[in-house]
Amino acid sequence: MMETILVVDDEVQMQQLISIFLKSEGYHVLTASSAHEAEQVLTQQKVDLLLLDVMMPFMDGFTFAEHIAPRYDVPIIFLTALDAKRDKLKGLTIGAEDYIVKPFDASELIARIRIVLRRGKHPLQSSTKIVTEHIVLDKASRQVWVKNELVNLTLKEFELLATFLTHQQHVFSRDELLHTVWGIDHSGSGRTVDTHIKTLRIKLNKGCNGVGEHIKTVWGIGYRYEANA
Repeated sequence: MMETILVVDDEVQMQQLISIFLKSEGYHVLTASSAHEAEQVLTQQKVDLLLLDVMMPFMDGFTFAEHIAPRYDVPIIFLTALDAKRDKLKGLTIGAEDYIVKPFDASELIARIRIVLRRGKHPLQSSTKIVTEHIVLDKASRQVWVKNELVNLTLKEFELLATFLTHQQHVFSRDELLHTVWGIDHSGSGRTVDTHIKTLRIKLNKGCNGVGEHIKTVWGIGYRYEANA
């Protein structure tokens, strides 16, 4: 069966260019110029993959991805001109399968699309859940269980934990976490991050003593999550 890809970009020329590439590879292509149009398509059609621009009017791609996550189980590849590391981390933390920067190579785009679609046919676990030895984090319901006990986290605590679990062993600076979790324009200090991580550790330890210590302080830099702490 022909797989359907929804291309969401407010630039019509970019829509047309991507559509030509995809159709030549045998995909069925739908297009939308805004988040609103894209959601209308999702309510009416089965979509196998979403190619999503970030910089769009009214609702940007990051916000739209978070908006549809509880409603539609569709993999997302961000396709955007935003090339800063913090933007890529934000996109992947939201739950995107991949993040491709414009201008892009057509053959690379097709290769990455094939990988994501193949992954969707043979999922190792639910696309909305991250499972570790001690923790289950459900992105759709925004709930966290530690050793089968539900742990109540604030939104920012949840997003911090999701960031760490999605990129285990990666060392995040405080600035990276501020940009990823609080937003690009957030004006808080590194102390904001420290305070939230302190309370996150306490709550995880209440679920199971020692689990919070998987979030390691990297002195002089920031934090990382170690699965085998």
